[in-house]
Amino acid sequence: MPSRIEDYALVGDCETAALIGRDGSVDWLCWPRFDSDACFAALLGSRDNGRWLLRPMQDAARVSRRYRPGTLILETRFETEEGAASVIDFMPVRRDHSHLVRIVRGERGRVAMRFELVLRFDYGSIVPWVTRLEARTLRAIAGPDMVLLRSAVDVRGEDFMTVAEFTVGSGETLPFTLTYAPSHLPPPAAFDAASALEHTETFWTEWCRKGRVTGPLSETVNRSLITLKALTYASTGGTVAAATTSLPEHLGGERNWDYRFCWLRDATLTLLAFMNAGYYEEAEAWREWLLRAVAGSPDQVQAMYGIGGERRLMEWIVPWLPGYEGAKPVRIGNEAHTQLQLDVYGEVVDALHHARIGRLGATRSGWELQQALLAHLETIWREPDQSIWEVRSGRQPFTYSKIMAWVAFDRAVKSAECFQLEGPIDRWRALRAQIHEDVCRNGFDRDIGSFVQSYGTRNLDATLLLIPALGFLPAEDPRVRGTIAAIERTLLVDGLVLRYDTGKTEDGLPPGEGAFLACSFWLVDAYALTGRVEEARRMFERLVGLANDVGLLSEEYDLREQRLVGNFPQAFSHLALVNSALCLSRRQSPRAPGAGEPAPAGDRAGRS
Repeated sequence: MPSRIEDYALVGDCETAALIGRDGSVDWLCWPRFDSDACFAALLGSRDNGRWLLRPMQDAARVSRRYRPGTLILETRFETEEGAASVIDFMPVRRDHSHLVRIVRGERGRVAMRFELVLRFDYGSIVPWVTRLEARTLRAIAGPDMVLLRSAVDVRGEDFMTVAEFTVGSGETLPFTLTYAPSHLPPPAAFDAASALEHTETFWTEWCRKGRVTGPLSETVNRSLITLKALTYASTGGTVAAATTSLPEHLGGERNWDYRFCWLRDATLTLLAFMNAGYYEEAEAWREWLLRAVAGSPDQVQAMYGIGGERRLMEWIVPWLPGYEGAKPVRIGNEAHTQLQLDVYGEVVDALHHARIGRLGATRSGWELQQALLAHLETIWREPDQSIWEVRSGRQPFTYSKIMAWVAFDRAVKSAECFQLEGPIDRWRALRAQIHEDVCRNGFDRDIGSFVQSYGTRNLDATLLLIPALGFLPAEDPRVRGTIAAIERTLLVDGLVLRYDTGKTEDGLPPGEGAFLACSFWLVDAYALTGRVEEARRMFERLVGLANDVGLLSEEYDLREQRLVGNFPQAFSHLALVNSALCLSRRQSPRAPGAGEPAPAGDRAGRS
């Protein structure tokens, strides 16, 4: 049985990541990439689907844990009747091979420990062939995959597991390492775990020192930024939406999706989060990934791509995994990559507009690509689509999708005007005005005094909270205030915001899900922009309080069970947190057309 989602912490090497429970069990790890097959999949099944347990023999041990300040190094402290010991977990930033390191450190008395390694490749289905290479070194191979275990104690095979019992005394340090490599290559050389720990701590603390986050929210914001950095694939700059697949949005339900891919709609928030915190290298790497991913014919732009820019993300169901707490199906891949989602055009153009404001590096082809995207958007913006929420019930004329089409032409006009870029500006101005008039006429219901989810309906949608942040209408406009009030009446439940009412909106799935955390951060922004600052602060504090003991947020929160639900940790939630913190501190949306902080003097000016 896996742990509660909030009981997990993340370690990673900026190319993949592992989830480790408070019980000392590594229950999820995909090797060698975020989107590779999992070799530990107990998160979506049981021990037999793969895990690595390292904890005291005494089940009643008291547990506390933390990240070392400014790092992704996890320290879990176990206290027993006989003593205390800590397990230090981390993944060194990758050079050649990927490693997962676990160091057991005795702190007081003597603690009897238990070691249990269950490697199962191909999402928990393949038992590897294990051989002993030398004393305390094992090699596990199955098909293309090889994992080496180097142990500080003697281990033995038992029921297709590798197990050991040992005792650690005060002052003792016992390192255990797993290393991944392709099976056709020689086994990777041994390395010193203590040196790797020192280098890993230096990497993260030096990275954090590059940032410029200050003030009372700095610790919370920095933890979110570290999490976002950990979810960024260093080789390409793409940021995955989460490290997991198929953690349910509704416990026991089927709203279970694979989030180990890069969504274009995260583009603006990712750029702003990194740029406003001072991390221009990460912002530029994401911008470059974005330009490569969407390059090609504009009519083939997708809502999401693989971490290398891959387009074919075919969805299939894993029949042998029972799902997290029985929530089926377990999905690999994501069918939504085939959907029409009009908002992504606005997200791309908006992101690149903010990149110019931030003075990221120049590429003339980037502006040419945007003009091609805009020319295609001109032909399709009136079409129904599947929206930001990727509904599986067919296309509808979603209001937010139309608003984001407006954003695309608005930001194109502003970029051309501010940066002396050539283009059909008068045509874009006319389209901008046309779309604005269309949304205000068809997307606003005068009887309820609110914008609505889609043309011709009276359903509400949390995306409408973004209208003032995007600059579509000013915050003081009565239609904005009316929309906020209507959402408070219908979608605000126990202080948190639902995406929409799944009992009223036909989205192709059974009704029921948690409160989408990013939506609640959008209400924070809406409150701040409309002058309701104290309400915004209270809600922000409530949301921060939903993070687990090491500062991580999932996609949603189950109000009835009072548990985190959905994929974990969720980039969209942490992005929303970072940008809401900025909105609170500046009383201005970081997404506003003229917002953003330019790079320090000396950085390259951008015309992309």
